[in-house]
Amino acid sequence: QVQLVESGGGLVQAGGSLRLSCVVSGIRLNRMGWYRQAPGNQRELVATISSGGTTNYGDSVKGRFTISRDNAKNTVYLQMNSLKPEDTAVYYCNGVVYNIGGSRDYWGQGTQVTVSS
Repeated sequence: QVQLVESGGGLVQAGGSLRLSCVVSGIRLNRMGWYRQAPGNQRELVATISSGGTTNYGDSVKGRFTISRDNAKNTVYLQMNSLKPEDTAVYYCNGVVYNIGGSRDYWGQGTQVTVSS
């Protein structure tokens, strides 16, 4: 059974930091990443990281957030610094497996991040 379990969300003041973790079990993922969804908004890219360590960030978080992964622990992290109220959202861990037929996405259940002004 594939599971992606997020942790590390919470309430923080603007300018503060949080570190999210996502532990994956049951599968080895190629690309891992984080997406977020605020009320009334579509889910948007936060950051992704390939199995080789290549990263990609959404424009709104560049320079503030850092994604990393520990392949031995099958875990992906998101270090969030200089948080802003507009970063408030549910953050979802995402993983992708590539195969001959295409790709398949896996999702965690999400962790709430709330940034107060």
